[in-house]
Amino acid sequence: YPVFLITISTNIRWNVFVKGYHHQKKHPKKEVCLTFDDGPTQVTPHILELLDKYDAKACFFCIGKQMEKHPEIVQEIIKRGHTIGNHTYSHTRKMGFLSSKSIAREIDACNIVANNITGLNLQFFRPPFGIINPKTKRAIQKTGHRVIGWNLRTYDAILNNETKIVDRVKRKLQPGDVILLHDNKEQTVTILEQLLIHFESNEYQAIRPDQLFKIHAYI
Repeated sequence: YPVFLITISTNIRWNVFVKGYHHQKKHPKKEVCLTFDDGPTQVTPHILELLDKYDAKACFFCIGKQMEKHPEIVQEIIKRGHTIGNHTYSHTRKMGFLSSKSIAREIDACNIVANNITGLNLQFFRPPFGIINPKTKRAIQKTGHRVIGWNLRTYDAILNNETKIVDRVKRKLQPGDVILLHDNKEQTVTILEQLLIHFESNEYQAIRPDQLFKIHAYI
């Protein structure tokens, strides 16, 4: 059972159990989505500065308890034209073993924090570690969220080789990709700038998931 969960979590784009938005196939424009998980943290403002510098937009999948620590950063994300999504309240490592009711409570608690800070009701949800199982499905059916996955993982939370990470993304990059990064890792700042330079030199534009998939980020 744990092995099965790990397999699913690394292949969220398979749409097992829940239909998600992972990439836009045959996208006619050179547009991609940058998404950041696990913030906000003290790294996030540096990410925001780079996104402004290169006229790029992104979606930040925020943890509820992190938003409570940094409400001013959450407000700044919105102010600068980016979107935020739900990444549960606690980002527990036991996510794959929680009941559907407990998962729904995690999602609802994160939405409440975001709403208290921004006045927005988050529609986008990304499960911690990409874990999707029948209990997650029931929880999402209850909360009504849309699942936003990814199809191009940078491994910036695992690898400590910035050159290898950047080269891998450059090699695989295609229009319509959804790229997974983390705004709780300092090396991601360097990685992001190199990617944005590559986007600029190859006429790629970073946009938000709501723009790529033509869906609403908030309800």
